[in-house]
This record gives sequence, C-alpha cells and structure tokens, in this order.
Amino acid sequence: MKWWIIMLIIVAVAMIIMGVLYFIGKRLQKKQQVQKDAIREQAQKVTMLVIDKKMLPMKDAGLPKMVMQQTPKRYQKAKLPIVKAKIGPQIMNLICDDGIYDVMPVRGEVKAMVSGIYITEVKNVRGKIVENPKEKKSLGSKMRAKQRKYQNMYNEEVKAQELSKEEKAAAKAKAKKEKERAKKIQNL
Repeated sequence: MKWWIIMLIIVAVAMIIMGVLYFIGKRLQKKQQVQKDAIREQAQKVTMLVIDKKMLPMKDAGLPKMVMQQTPKRYQKAKLPIVKAKIGPQIMNLICDDGIYDVMPVRGEVKAMVSGIYITEVKNVRGKIVENPKEKKSLGSKMRAKQRKYQNMYNEEVKAQELSKEEKAAAKAKAKKEKERAKKIQNL
C-alpha cells in the first residue's frame, strides 16, 4: 500500500474518534449541568468554623457509610478535597468543591453554601485569608485556580445567555403591544 492511503485511513479513524468523543462530551456536559442545578437549588447558607482541610482518599475521609456504598469502587481511591468543620455543636467532614478549596481558610469562620455534605460556594470569610506568596504552589493548586477561573467565565456566559433570552422576550412583548396599539389607532 502507498503511504498516502495509510495516512488517509489514519486521518479517517482519528476524525471518527474525535466525533464520538465530541458527542459523548456534550452529553456528559448536559448531565453535569443538570446535577449542578440540582445541587444549587438545595444549597443552604451555613456558618461554619473550618478546623482542617486536606486532600484525602474517600475511604480515609471519614464520610458516612451511605456515601461510600453509593460511590463506585474506582472513585473511592481518588483524592478529594475534604474539609473538617464545626457546624453548630457538631463536627463534620465535608467534601469541598475543587474550585474553592484554596480559598477555604484553616481555623477560620466561613459562611458557605452547603448542599448535603458538599460545600459549593464560599460567601464570606471572617478574618483575613493568609496566603504565602513565597511558597511554591503545587500543580494541583494551579489547576484548581485555572478551573475556578474558567468556571467563573462559564457562569458569566450562562448568565448573559439567560439575560439575552429575557431581553428577547421583553422585546417581543413590546413589539406585540406596539402592533396592537397601531391596529387600535387604525380602527378609529
């Protein structure tokens, strides 16, 4: 076989794989958005005192047994951002969102949005956040910072789309009223 036939076959296979991954990615992105909306709806504002935060495997995090039973085995060994916090009189282990893990202060009071055992958003930090600029940032913290930046950009785009939909609806309603008004004037 000639070299260009082999290259053509390789390019065709690569294009098919890219197409399949694109559609699978879109489907997973829709599922993730539905899940985030459900979490956002059920979130409650809670004041908590953060005792400690660590990246731990799920099995070592001290999470409820029900959470461990519902999680697939392959995800139980993955490290998660775990926050040990005192909420009222109770000390709990909570799973923190990757994007806000670096913002959570250790031994500081925080007002956060919590959905079940998942901390979704930090609203207010009491006291000052201590960041050591000389300290080298790990790859994980750099990736979380990038994720937080891109998530904020995505949230702004979604809000802009929602606003544009509302503006379009308002413009349609206004145009409809103008047409009705013009008809009334012509009928007189």
